[in-house]
Amino acid sequence: MTEKKTEMSKQMDKWDVARLPGLTGRTVVVTGANSGIGLTAADALARVGAHVVFAVRDLERGRAAAATVSGSTEVRRLDLADLQSVRDFADGWRDPIHVLINNAGVMMLPRQRTRDGFEMQFGTNHLGHFALTNLLLPYVQDRVVTLSSGAHRWGAVTIAFDDLNLTAGYTPRRAYAQSKLANLLFTLELQRRLTESGSSVRAYAAHPGYAATNLQSHAANPVARAGMALGNRFFAQDDRAGALPTLYAATQDLPGASYVGPDGLGELRGAPTLVGRTQAASDPAVARRLWTVSEELTGVTWPLRQPAAQR
Repeated sequence: MTEKKTEMSKQMDKWDVARLPGLTGRTVVVTGANSGIGLTAADALARVGAHVVFAVRDLERGRAAAATVSGSTEVRRLDLADLQSVRDFADGWRDPIHVLINNAGVMMLPRQRTRDGFEMQFGTNHLGHFALTNLLLPYVQDRVVTLSSGAHRWGAVTIAFDDLNLTAGYTPRRAYAQSKLANLLFTLELQRRLTESGSSVRAYAAHPGYAATNLQSHAANPVARAGMALGNRFFAQDDRAGALPTLYAATQDLPGASYVGPDGLGELRGAPTLVGRTQAASDPAVARRLWTVSEELTGVTWPLRQPAAQR
């Protein structure tokens, strides 16, 4: 009987959407909020009072998605695969942002390039969000949450600084893993810079585990698409559970640079908790190098200065 009570207590202690705090008066920007985890997170945040901005590539789809949400929303165009679109979005912004959620992403695509000539997964998942975050950072008041993935562990992946576009040896899997590793390194260096500048803004990363979304449907390999479709049907958690790490990172008081994921076996499913990352994703020297290269590639630089006492 005692063991049963203990197990029940553990289950009751697990964090879920019912524990979201009230967010009235706060603005949250969610990239890729028109479907999947982004839409689920946007809906949950709006339901507890946040004003949620859908930053989406397709305005028509974004408006249709926002219409399904109970709460305050607006829709603005943002194409992360086009740096001019990122700049236009930021140029049109003048209001405080309490939470920026870098959620949008592409996964395991056939070889493609962004409008600016970057490999599509690295260009969209990392460089687009890198530029967006730095351009919006003067308006951010609380935190930045960037979506990574367990894919950062695939095959001892590293950042291919000599060939970031993977012109030699491109595979959809390798490109996706590199982009997700970049998301974690970006979060690490962003937090270092925020701390050094005296900012109270915090940088977090999150991953959804194995969540059934439409992201996997764009995989280049038809066998991989079929396998993931079966996995989505029989093994994956739904997008509501997949959104919990994002919501946890967006609302809970956590140490800077925290990484949130599911607490289950292999971090594939479960309640949100702090999780670990690979050594490659924890290397501050690599994180700084990636930041410098990203500034050079995007033309977007760190917007915050150190306090006078630290100069």
